[in-house]
Amino acid sequence: MLNPIAWIIVEIIDIYVWVVIAAVVVSWLIAFGVINLYNQTARQIVHILEVLTEPFLRRIRRIVPPIGGLDLSPLILILLLYFIRYAIFWASVRFGI
Repeated sequence: MLNPIAWIIVEIIDIYVWVVIAAVVVSWLIAFGVINLYNQTARQIVHILEVLTEPFLRRIRRIVPPIGGLDLSPLILILLLYFIRYAIFWASVRFGI
């Protein structure tokens, strides 16, 4: 059983993983012309997703640049988030935090 603070952190990490996935899907939809950025609502959603994800993705891109046009930074970010999530679970079981 997780303590309440650890549980909240794990839930925030889970939500943020979905935000990263949404940002990736939206970027693909923009690239394929499905989403029109001239639409005010679409532009606001894209802006919110960029504000939430780009600071972390930018740091990862400095270390791992796109390889052959394929940006691996979202995948690396999701793996890091799951590692942190697992570490929180492990610490709560191991140390009773």
